[in-house]
Amino acid sequence: MIEKIDIEAIKTIAMEAGAVIMKVYEREFSVEYKSDSSPLTEADRSSNEVICSRLQEAYPNIPLISEENRQIPYEVRKNWEYCWCVDPLDGTKEFIKRSDEFTVNIALIHQGIPVLGVVYAPAKGDMYWAKRGEGAFKNGTRLPLKNNTNPQEKLVVVASKSHLSQETQSFIDALGAKEIEHISAGSSLKFCMVAEGEADVYPRLAPTMEWDTAAADTIVREAGKMVYEVGSEIPMCYNKEELLNPWFVVR
Repeated sequence: MIEKIDIEAIKTIAMEAGAVIMKVYEREFSVEYKSDSSPLTEADRSSNEVICSRLQEAYPNIPLISEENRQIPYEVRKNWEYCWCVDPLDGTKEFIKRSDEFTVNIALIHQGIPVLGVVYAPAKGDMYWAKRGEGAFKNGTRLPLKNNTNPQEKLVVVASKSHLSQETQSFIDALGAKEIEHISAGSSLKFCMVAEGEADVYPRLAPTMEWDTAAADTIVREAGKMVYEVGSEIPMCYNKEELLNPWFVVR
């Protein structure tokens, strides 16, 4: 199945969604709040409509999980060999703050493993993509761009701008490098910074959902890095019964 998926077509869908998002971003917009108190804007909805319609047109036999769709029971999902996992606007809080650090995330999951991912940051004009066995790329350049050859001396740790928990801070404080540089970023761009080599570690000891991480997880893996559950060597998996992710570390 994956060999039939055209990564260029998925990138085009992400760019189309990004264009819809930017139309909202460049004017005044209202903010609603969902039952879990997370924000929702017209841009989230419009991007979701674009992505879902385009994916269903191009690949009608592949089911889809999206943050903005009604969730499908696990009794149905557990039988899926492949599925899309979509966050039409990751980093809505950053979007509202107009920080430019928000993304469109589109992933393909195969039996729990992310095998294709596109992360597009429309306000920055940056496109990341990866397909299993074919490498990871940023704007056409293969990742990683650089590697830390002396992590015992210095580590660069990236963490959330809007969700830095005390547990995450404690994890950072316990890292063993002589020097730790702490940088912050929004949305799935934190994963991409590790994939690039701009950061060495991204710990997340706070809640996330599968659609927040799946696309960028693919990019991390194809760049030669991995996303592990905290305190283990267990890679993250997807289309679980519970779509809430465990705490994790990207390294």
